Amino acid sequence: MVTLRKITADNLWDIVALKVGDSQRTFVADNTRSILEAYVAITSGGTALPFGIYAGEMPVGFLMLSYGCEDWPDAPAIAHDNYSLWRLMIDEKHQGKGYGKAAVEAALAYIRTLPCGPATHCWLSYEPENTVAKKLYASFGFQETGDRDENEIIAALML
Repeated sequence: MVTLRKITADNLWDIVALKVGDSQRTFVADNTRSILEAYVAITSGGTALPFGIYAGEMPVGFLMLSYGCEDWPDAPAIAHDNYSLWRLMIDEKHQGKGYGKAAVEAALAYIRTLPCGPATHCWLSYEPENTVAKKLYASFGFQETGDRDENEIIAALML
């Protein structure tokens, strides 16, 4: 069973140690950078929710959500008062086992409880070359909006 667990002093270093393969490093930030970005977002008045992805008691990945864009002056329009699946990574040793799909399912179930406030959408972005991510997100109903976040494609799902 896959679960999401908040990042704490107890699991921080286990999550930081998780890595993607060389061919995927251009698609996702490493977990240290993501956790630092969460800290900056939170201390700047934004919302960031970093989680470890666990298969039983084994950490297999990292996922981070956000809500709104109070700390992001040039945010895409979809970011206002909506949730974002900001980061998703599965460690290279644990890919191809369904953990990414299960993590997105768990994240969407959590988001639908509206833990940070009301929203109509969950949105995300991905590199155009990341066809694996595009296929995964489309399987949940995420649709490309035609907008971009810098060079990344934005896709959204109505909650």
